[in-house]
Amino acid sequence: MQGANRSTVAPENLREHARLPRRLLVVLLLIVLAAGAAPPAGRMNFALEVVPGLVEVAVLAWLWRRLPLSHWVCGGVFVHVLVLTYGGYYTYALAPLGKLFMQVFGFTRNHYDRVGHLALGFFPCFLTREVLLRRTPLKRGGWLVFLVLSVVLALGAFWELIEWWVTLLVAGDVGQAFLGSQGDPWDAQWDMFLALVGAALGLAFFQARHDRSLARVPRD
Repeated sequence: MQGANRSTVAPENLREHARLPRRLLVVLLLIVLAAGAAPPAGRMNFALEVVPGLVEVAVLAWLWRRLPLSHWVCGGVFVHVLVLTYGGYYTYALAPLGKLFMQVFGFTRNHYDRVGHLALGFFPCFLTREVLLRRTPLKRGGWLVFLVLSVVLALGAFWELIEWWVTLLVAGDVGQAFLGSQGDPWDAQWDMFLALVGAALGLAFFQARHDRSLARVPRD
């Protein structure tokens, strides 16, 4: 479980382990296809929000035989893409869940984008942790935590660059909807900080749960 292991998993064990991820993938694709048929936010905005998550899923599926992931990580990827899909369906500034928060807590802006950036830290931190444990000599401890948090913070910062580039390149209304700053001059800083908070919370409370799931990944 720790250190490099580049061998291929036995096919019969891999098929058994892949049952849950395969079912999650089918459900996810059905949800995305249904949501993308006629999203209120428009198909362009929907695609901008959801395609990055689908690219991640495609890459992980392509690498599956060489790097079968724990069910904990697969479930996290599934939930994370659902968060993106919900935001892409309505736009983050108009998401009904965020409007509910505004009514209940008296917020002056829709904070569903904050939920999205917490998720951007919480779920990828386990994928990062798993890859580092299985493909590097790193062991559990302070350096692993530091590197996971660093990778997640870098991912959050890179996502802000993507939002900036998209806003410059696509039509103004779509770009502003994708950016989702809602007039907050500190939106980018908040987003990066919340990604870091999401990763820290994940590591603080769910490392043991991840380890138990990781222990069940088939090995040669």
